[in-house]
Amino acid sequence: MTTILGTVAIIALLWTALSALPAGLEARMPLPYMIALTPLLWVPLVVLAAFAAWQREWSVMSLLIVAALFASSHRLNYWGTSIDPAGKRKESHRETPRETSANTQNINNSSNTDTTVTVSSSTIDANRETSRETYVNTHNISDPNAGPSAAASSSGTASTSREALDAASNLSSKASESTRTTLPTQFTVMTLNCRYGRADANDIIANIRKRGISVLALQEVTDELIARLTEAGLNELLPYHQFGEAKDTDNGGFNVLYSAYEPGASVPNVVSIPAADVPAITLRIADQAKMPPASTSTNGTTIRIAANPSTTTQAHPDRTITFCSAHPKSPMRGCADWSAGILGLREITKARSIAHHNIAVVMGDLNSSTDHPSFRALLKSGFKDASLTQAAGPNLTFPRWLKWPRIELDHVLFTPGVRPSQVKSFEIKDTDHLALVATLALR
Repeated sequence: MTTILGTVAIIALLWTALSALPAGLEARMPLPYMIALTPLLWVPLVVLAAFAAWQREWSVMSLLIVAALFASSHRLNYWGTSIDPAGKRKESHRETPRETSANTQNINNSSNTDTTVTVSSSTIDANRETSRETYVNTHNISDPNAGPSAAASSSGTASTSREALDAASNLSSKASESTRTTLPTQFTVMTLNCRYGRADANDIIANIRKRGISVLALQEVTDELIARLTEAGLNELLPYHQFGEAKDTDNGGFNVLYSAYEPGASVPNVVSIPAADVPAITLRIADQAKMPPASTSTNGTTIRIAANPSTTTQAHPDRTITFCSAHPKSPMRGCADWSAGILGLREITKARSIAHHNIAVVMGDLNSSTDHPSFRALLKSGFKDASLTQAAGPNLTFPRWLKWPRIELDHVLFTPGVRPSQVKSFEIKDTDHLALVATLALR
């Protein structure tokens, strides 16, 4: 019996060690699925440890408990606890230098003259004339130099994707008397995988109303779902949107963003990954409300980018938040593409504008958790996870039809500049994922 229990403990330790592989090396079947199940190993291990104690096998019992702790190590972080205190301290101090460095980085952005970018009205939604557009009025503005066709190209390089994000993040929306042109200092976002477009549209709308959602990210969307959402009144609640381009290679459907606030810019694909397009919208935030109106011309809209922003992070007159809806492929659709999709999202944090003073928020079904090395590499690139940062426990999102066991595959990620709260998962009818909401407050 001692030999059997000891062997089980060693196998469990080797299993948990898979989470320590370098990012990308876990992209081989069945490793992604084994790693995803690692947080659940503590249950049988604790049972076996209790049995070992009953047999007075104290050394084996201790080994089983150690294995259970290691299996739970990443999930313990969701309560602000870690069995690796040194690693936790390192992570907790990583954000501060990034935020404070924004002041010195902005020196490179300073000049004595303003830069003016003109967006022709003919470029507005030039590439969005699809059948689903007959249901929804759009107000998107795309940069002509890094617009939809460039960003959506499957052969686009990482630098091209970063240029698209830089263009989107640095554009300010046209002046308006409407109070819907700037995002408030605190707002709520929601993300949901719609399971091949089958999600209940009325349930989605009810939760948008109930929870006061300002920005909605949907994955696995179909034209039929867009029609049902429109009929249910989504456009009255969130009148602005950006869709990813639908392709035959999409993993379950295309990705969508809806907003209650008018975007200053948007692109259908901000970073090229081997999965559905990653649409992005850029919103101005409330501290821009005192900006003078942008000038306009008869040929289009002139958008002025601030040339010498303030030296404090919160006081940039042109500060923006760029929201992205992402859905890397599942390992079942190809392990290499699965890992490459997750790691590819790191390019968003490398955008010059994000590094300077703006914020990026990535929402979606990322088909990974903190146990996966590829996902942890994504966090190390500059993102924070809302659920992890809140430190009130995990918000498990898959599968919906089981109360236990569940894993956390859906995430709200953000670069420094916001603080999350009220992060919570909840059920939506007719889909296999739980929805995830988070309230984000500007720092």
